[in-house]
Amino acid sequence: MTQFDKRNITMMMDFYEMTMANGYFQDHDKDVQVAFDVFYRANPDKGGFAIFAGLEQVIEYVENMEFSKDDVEYFRQQKMFSEEFLQYLENFHFSGDIYAMPEGTIMYPNEPCITVVAPLIDAQLVETAILAQVNHQSLIATKARRIVKAANGRAVSDFGARRAHNMDAATYGARAAYIGGVVGTATVSAGQMFNIPISGTMAHSWVMFYGDEFTAFKKYAETYPDATVLLVDTYDVIHSGIPNAIRVAHEILEPMGKRLRGIRIDSGDLAYLSKKVRKMLDAAGLEDCMIVVSNSLDEFTVTSLLSQGACIDSFGIGERLITAKSEPVFGAVYKLAAVGENGEFAPRIKVSENVEKITNPGLKDLYRVYDADGKAVADMLAICGEPVDMSQPFRYVDPQKPWKNRTFENCTLKNLRKLYVRQGKRVEDMPTLDEIRNYVKAQLDNEIWEEEQRFENPHRHYLDMTPDYYELKMELLSKTREEHA
Repeated sequence: MTQFDKRNITMMMDFYEMTMANGYFQDHDKDVQVAFDVFYRANPDKGGFAIFAGLEQVIEYVENMEFSKDDVEYFRQQKMFSEEFLQYLENFHFSGDIYAMPEGTIMYPNEPCITVVAPLIDAQLVETAILAQVNHQSLIATKARRIVKAANGRAVSDFGARRAHNMDAATYGARAAYIGGVVGTATVSAGQMFNIPISGTMAHSWVMFYGDEFTAFKKYAETYPDATVLLVDTYDVIHSGIPNAIRVAHEILEPMGKRLRGIRIDSGDLAYLSKKVRKMLDAAGLEDCMIVVSNSLDEFTVTSLLSQGACIDSFGIGERLITAKSEPVFGAVYKLAAVGENGEFAPRIKVSENVEKITNPGLKDLYRVYDADGKAVADMLAICGEPVDMSQPFRYVDPQKPWKNRTFENCTLKNLRKLYVRQGKRVEDMPTLDEIRNYVKAQLDNEIWEEEQRFENPHRHYLDMTPDYYELKMELLSKTREEHA
């Protein structure tokens, strides 16, 4: 088998999922209903929020789960599984429910972005694939939004494919970056699969192949007169690249009735060069020629460049976006929250020596609380189905300061999650990628406090609890401590 053969991504799992599934099967527990939550514990780069991404691929995965005869034979060769279990796998299809935030929702630590409610084996087998999609795309979407914010209205494009960790990371990373706000990608597979605008100009090899820079620029302009963007740093930006670009603009493009669309600088002191180049282009009557820069950029270098007065119209961001280099691990986890017992779901809690690793138990509702101006003041956990009345002052608990008497007044609620998959089948139409991207922007422009969006010491978004939910968690902690003292 080669990497180009048709893959069955059902097999993208940790082996322990299969050993546990076999154990549950042998113990006749495979049909017990359980609930698992997907959540993360800390925002990347010490930021104030993250962007939920990857839901579309999660749903595609569970809808198409199946094991081929070759897959089953591979497991048989491991000599660890009963023949009855292997026969069960031959007819396996995911039959559970998935509740999730809409893709593109602004999210915060320790709140469930996805809850899987399913038979025990079904819920166990999807763990790795769900986490892989959510961890990767949420990380890249969040990083992209930080860079877009730093660019302060200037266009940001994804140039990262060749530095991505593999071909899938490049393609789905481009999708996530578009959700985060980039205007397009250089990755053709992402453009084809997701209808993302694609763009690309020339490489240094084009200039080097033709020997002299002017000839290379001339041939490119003659081939692409409506989209001529010239890479000017192969030899010397100031003394060669820009003079030759100006010459092509006047001698080749203008006689055709065309304008030089832009130049790109990929090395050197980008602040100094961009200011120098802007003066040269303007003096040549090319005030409309854009300056595009690339070269290991991220939100921090972009912020620095603009603070220095750099004359830049567009950024091409590569490795530090597609790998989220400054913090390349998102850290979402998949934890058991409840188990079906006697027709009801009994809550489960994971207790740890590290307070931040204690989970929020049980089936729950997740609300976003808005003030009278439509700003999100907090998120709140409630017992699933618990009535929450905001028509009068509503008492809540801040779990970090439970001794304080706190109320929401003149506020409204939105339930952040809905049912996307019922008994293994999609029941909710998915938005387009542009709709997801616009949803991200609308939340950040209208709902999320600017103080949460700053890079340094952002305001913490509160995750509160209803009194009943807080009491449920405390009682479960107390009971667990007594049982395992």
